[in-house]
Amino acid sequence: MAANRQLKLGAFMRPVSIHTGAWRYPGARRDANFSLEALTEYIRKLEAAKFDAFFMADHLAVLNMPIEALRRSHTVTSFEPFTLLSALAMVTSHIGLVATASTTFEQPFNLARRFASLDHISSGRAGWNIVTTSNPDAALNFGLDEHVSHADRYARAREFYDVVTGLWDSFADDAFIRDVESGIYFDPDRMRPLNHKGPHYSVRGPLHIARPVQGWPVIVQAGASEPGRQLAAETAEVVFVAPNTLDDGRRFYADVKGRLAALGRERDHLKILPGAFVVVGDTVEEARAIRARLDSLVHAESAIASLSIALGHDVSGYDPDGYLPDIPDTEHSKSSRERALAIAEREKLTIRQLAQRLGGYAGLAIVGSPQSIADDMQEWLETEGSDGFNLMFPYLPGGLDAFVGKVVPELQRRGIFRTEYEGTTLRENLGLPRPGNRFFPD
Repeated sequence: MAANRQLKLGAFMRPVSIHTGAWRYPGARRDANFSLEALTEYIRKLEAAKFDAFFMADHLAVLNMPIEALRRSHTVTSFEPFTLLSALAMVTSHIGLVATASTTFEQPFNLARRFASLDHISSGRAGWNIVTTSNPDAALNFGLDEHVSHADRYARAREFYDVVTGLWDSFADDAFIRDVESGIYFDPDRMRPLNHKGPHYSVRGPLHIARPVQGWPVIVQAGASEPGRQLAAETAEVVFVAPNTLDDGRRFYADVKGRLAALGRERDHLKILPGAFVVVGDTVEEARAIRARLDSLVHAESAIASLSIALGHDVSGYDPDGYLPDIPDTEHSKSSRERALAIAEREKLTIRQLAQRLGGYAGLAIVGSPQSIADDMQEWLETEGSDGFNLMFPYLPGGLDAFVGKVVPELQRRGIFRTEYEGTTLRENLGLPRPGNRFFPD
């Protein structure tokens, strides 16, 4: 491993905290998802701390969760990503702006011009998180009676990517002459229609926007299935993933990075950033107490419903302060069941504690002091579990303030996180090359 390897850090900010109890935590801002004032404050703090990117997830339907859980969760709704990120581009100058957009329910031409516009508006800080949309309820909002199949969604995604990136290449970088004396605004010989006709899309082009500042916005992807991993290896420059442990992270890292050579790609041209819920205390014990209090704010009734769904078995009749008995296997999702049982066993949680954990946030969590959190992050980096993290804060603004005020200085002291941005574009700061133009090669 190179001695100068640096962590890359994104901030998962839609919703502002993924934990369903976050809005009830003492000192938390309850309306932050819909407050431009609050979001402006947060992104400025992240930029001052030299974060790589502000990441906006998105949903095209109200989340398909039990109504009791739904009515108590602040994670249900948020601003539309392009609208918000365009506004936030005006109050920042270096931090990346990553928007989620679906290849299943968007059209390539419209999406290509929105991202090209965001990249120009932000002077080269846009990123596209490619998703195929897993929520089946989204289909009902787009004229369909049922969701598109998993295989078909990924086939569309691959073609969608080819169309969008081709549209971004419609103009050569030097196409716009704007010569006042000659009266020539652009050179038509430096423009190409795409003329794409494929199994899913027919798009003539060209895009009527100059080539994006970065050539292409940074391509981000989050799929963990076999088709998702292959799509990431072929197309992505940043991968968000959700491992439960460092060993899981190492296996994913080795798998996806191991596919790159056969595709003619450099290993360092793909950054793997696990999502990590980070809780900071002055001591490990204090951080654990913060996490426990946060979990306790998840309403018990909705938490038990979430646990029952995860297990594929109704646990509402058991003593909530006892431990899980043997749970019969079902045809329900095995991964969610196994994850719940593994957490219960590893942390010796009661049914109530497990339910509140799953009802709050059950993914990878780094909970501790600034020093122990830095230790964990450094181990992930140095043992090839990740290239950094996409961080989720326990509540806002306090959880964010604790990380940028206490953990970031510790990472910088160790020499594994920047003290100044390397450049002005998201690509420059991530250490990613600018893509060539397929129609106008150098």
